[in-house]
Amino acid sequence: MIKSLYVRVVLSYMAAVLIGLISTYFLTLLLLSSVGDRYAGKLQSQLLSDSKKIHELYVANGMEKAAQEIRKGTLDDKYDILIYDSSIRLLEDGSGNTPLELYSISNQTIRSVLSGKMHIGADISVDQMFVGLPYEYGGESYAMFVQVSEQTALSLISKVLLFALAINLLVGGLIILVAARYIVKPLLGMKAAAERMAKGEFNIQLKWSKRKDELGRLAQSINGMASQVGQLETMRQNFVSNVSHEIQSPLTSISGFSKALQQSGLSEEERIRYLSIIQNESERLSRLSDNLLKLASLDSQHHPFEPQLYDLDEQLRKAVVASEPQWADKAIEWQLQLPKTKITADEDQMNQVWVNLLGNAIKFTPEGGRIGIRIVHHSEQIDVVISDTGIGIPIAERSKVFERFYKVDESHNKMKIGNGLGLAIVHKIVTRHKGSVTIGGNPDGGTTVTVTLPHQN
Repeated sequence: MIKSLYVRVVLSYMAAVLIGLISTYFLTLLLLSSVGDRYAGKLQSQLLSDSKKIHELYVANGMEKAAQEIRKGTLDDKYDILIYDSSIRLLEDGSGNTPLELYSISNQTIRSVLSGKMHIGADISVDQMFVGLPYEYGGESYAMFVQVSEQTALSLISKVLLFALAINLLVGGLIILVAARYIVKPLLGMKAAAERMAKGEFNIQLKWSKRKDELGRLAQSINGMASQVGQLETMRQNFVSNVSHEIQSPLTSISGFSKALQQSGLSEEERIRYLSIIQNESERLSRLSDNLLKLASLDSQHHPFEPQLYDLDEQLRKAVVASEPQWADKAIEWQLQLPKTKITADEDQMNQVWVNLLGNAIKFTPEGGRIGIRIVHHSEQIDVVISDTGIGIPIAERSKVFERFYKVDESHNKMKIGNGLGLAIVHKIVTRHKGSVTIGGNPDGGTTVTVTLPHQN
């Protein structure tokens, strides 16, 4: 299997030349065999007719005057005229178109013509037809030979060569055309695919991706690019839709309860409840905006990343203490197993990870529940395991919770809290630290989040 387009082009060109030459050879042979005999017969008849005219000139005028008359006419370029006397001596030829050394008429043929016989044949080295005629002038016997000139023979050969060249060009051109189509057709298809992508159509699968050459690899790249761009476009549309929904919901609540506050006759209890809802929805909008900004910053190449050596166990303890306002009223039991641990990481970013994870654990753990945090050391990594006795996450949805705006099925999660960006931020930060985060636990209750970070002393 030829896997290089360069080699295929070279081989196609060589095949075109070779097939063209073979076709030319056989077609030329076919032409010569079919029309060669007819052309030779016609040429021989013309030679015999012109030879008789030339013979009459020589009989009537002699060699010198006849040669002058022939040079004035149209027969000079077509024929060579040889005159032999009775001693078989070549006199000066009558035209001079062919070098004398090319003449090799046998003495036997000359004697036959001198004896009064006409001779028709091809008895010379250049295989040209000739006619031998006897004539007498001034009491002397002569043998006159009229043959097709070298110039006429070359003209015939030139026509044959031109025909062969035309056949070669035609056959070779057809083969090159087929080979070019093999190359150009995929390129035109890829051009059309690029134009479709420019118009926003990304459902593209080029059929040439199975080829093993450069065009096949290019088709595979275009297919992959179209798929990825299509996914990005889908994500963009989903992102816009989700953001619009997340913004519209609190805005609707704020607008509705603001109008309700304008009504007269509200009790103090209702007014406080409405104001509390407005405050909660405003804080929800604030958190959404803050999370969107954080994700946008993390996605960019310019987000600050300042790793330094610090105590991970102390950071986790401080995160638990800082979240006390969230869990104090729920009487949550904490179980901490935090041995002395130092890591090299961006402290601010990792603090955001613990804040988000602990916030989720506290949010979904019922009153009197339990939350555990432990650090597990391995030879090349450190695991931070955060477990709770909350509502749990279905196994089918655990791989999706790190997607932006993804929320666990509301039939399982009765608490409609959050905007689906917290775990996306966690995943982004941990991945940036060359770590990983996984979700486990019992689907019917309790969740375990394991953050794995590279071990660095």
